[in-house]
Amino acid sequence: MDKDHEKFDLACTYLKNDQNISAHNLFMDLAQKEMKQGNFKAGVYLILASECKSKQGKDNKEELDLAAKHYLKMAKKDGTNSPYAYQCAARCFLKLGQVDRAMKISEEAKKFMPKIVEDKRPIVIVDDSPAILLRLENYLEQLGYKDIKKASNGKSALTLVTKLIDDLQNPVILLDMKMPDITGDAVAKKLLEKKPDLSIILITADEKSDPKVRKTIGFGSTAFIQKPFTLNELKNALDTTEYNSIT
Repeated sequence: MDKDHEKFDLACTYLKNDQNISAHNLFMDLAQKEMKQGNFKAGVYLILASECKSKQGKDNKEELDLAAKHYLKMAKKDGTNSPYAYQCAARCFLKLGQVDRAMKISEEAKKFMPKIVEDKRPIVIVDDSPAILLRLENYLEQLGYKDIKKASNGKSALTLVTKLIDDLQNPVILLDMKMPDITGDAVAKKLLEKKPDLSIILITADEKSDPKVRKTIGFGSTAFIQKPFTLNELKNALDTTEYNSIT
């Protein structure tokens, strides 16, 4: 597993440095291994490999088609995560320009969607800065969120969010990347392994191109906010997350 993480980090570095052929080969190696094991991550690796092809100006349809078919296979295999898998497949087909097929698969995903009765989903703020926690809480209240929970470190965040998931709730996580005990990328990875369609918004002072940020986005986070942020930027990220959770 550590070797796979090292290979993924190296592939991200190659991608950042425009060494697209090397990055593509590593992402494809990782994808093929995950496909054999029947894991969701294979689709992410295939999409990243398609991005490498795109940056070279080459046709990336083969990788996207493989990703779409893998997600469809996972959707039929795993009832619990079927909505997530169908949605991912639909997005791949959209990128391929197969709109009708994407719409059909999106409709299939709705059959598995849980009924969310609350107007606003529970939201968990994870940050070791009391000032940021207070600021985010204030912003969220202005945006109409009432069920707001807070965690000041990675360990307590894992405990809190895991309990919400076990209670069949569907929270949004506002996750700081830099914390003293467990880094945000590690927290995101653990939570997404438990619930692949979990809504995670990254909050960090780093650029979106930072390797750790890119890796965490690759895990499946739904939005990104860079510090310092405004109320409107937070709202846009939440709107994007809510849209992705129903499409």
